[in-house]
Amino acid sequence: MPATLPDGDPVPADGTLPRSALSGLGDRPFAFYVHVPFCVTRCGYCDFNTYTATELGPGASRESYAETAVREVRMARRVLGEAELPVETVFVGGGTPTLLSPDDLGRVLAAIDDEFGLAPGAEVTTEANPESVDEAYLGKLREAGFTRVSYGMQSAREHVLATLDRTHTPGRVPQVVEWTRRAGFEHVNLDLIYGTPGESDDDWRASLEAALATGPDHVSAYALIVEEGTRLAARVRRGELATPDDDAMADRYLMADELLGAYGLRWYEISNWATGDAAACRHNLLYWTGADWWGVGPGAHSHVGGTRWWNVKHPAAYASRLAEDVTPAHAREVLDPADRRIERIMLEVRLAEGCPLELLDDAAVRRAIGDGLIEAGPYERGRAVLTLRGRLLADAVVRDLT
Repeated sequence: MPATLPDGDPVPADGTLPRSALSGLGDRPFAFYVHVPFCVTRCGYCDFNTYTATELGPGASRESYAETAVREVRMARRVLGEAELPVETVFVGGGTPTLLSPDDLGRVLAAIDDEFGLAPGAEVTTEANPESVDEAYLGKLREAGFTRVSYGMQSAREHVLATLDRTHTPGRVPQVVEWTRRAGFEHVNLDLIYGTPGESDDDWRASLEAALATGPDHVSAYALIVEEGTRLAARVRRGELATPDDDAMADRYLMADELLGAYGLRWYEISNWATGDAAACRHNLLYWTGADWWGVGPGAHSHVGGTRWWNVKHPAAYASRLAEDVTPAHAREVLDPADRRIERIMLEVRLAEGCPLELLDDAAVRRAIGDGLIEAGPYERGRAVLTLRGRLLADAVVRDLT
């Protein structure tokens, strides 16, 4: 099961935010994240807050979930008052959001639009597993107002998918991407994972080439992390699977950057490549640049004006609180200026546009340039931008810069 929620300060029953959080509300971009916590099976590497049917228990169901989520959207409107907050982006993640019907996903999106209004040209994304949608489903999703689909492809090799406990077959991905295009979606992302035990360089190259053959305008590639408490971690601990190798991970990243770049996808964040600005995930960019967002759903996190809070984890507890018109928030924290500066550095250094130098220690930046970790050119324009080598060592670079 996923890790327990962090401690924090108590949240008033009506969800009222501190005055500091509401200061400047509307001046910053605003977004919604909607968490759908349901999965058919639990993947061995996953530590997200998700539940299969046997884990769900009484008090919550897929059938009632959309209405519960709508209640939280309405609560968000009450908490945030009358401020004009056109929603720039909506991202529905999970779990497997597409285990809900397109009508249910559309109901939640319609509630956001009714309460806040979607900004003109708003980006509306849902994650999906390749086996959880068909052409008719995607057509209804597009009619409901979704503009972007992100598929969990992970690999094109069956033995790698088996190690990850993924249930789709490699051939399913090209089919669903074709259906997605036919349904009228301009933007399609494929998520890939590298470093799975038993994956070879050839396997990873084949996965990249298979992904690119479908014609996506966005690819995300993540190094496998063995999270404590997962089935994968238990198998590694027992010696059934090898621990992912750091050098192999670095080689796989370099291969991804080369092949994706040759295809015309350029990195705009360490783990994300897109064909251009229009294809970049605007929702994630809002996260990375300090915008405000409300997270709907069990375990979802929110951030408004330097106040961050997180909801109770279990869908039954979440539904119970909202049925009583009580905030589902478990706890919160108010970030002080030092915390907010560190978080900005941690996130913005990962972006291709870099981090403003005024946030950073100049001596540390100059050392990083000398070590080939930060580019010299952008420094003259007031930005710290990672080199390719710097991207490989980003965590260490960030520690030094903060």
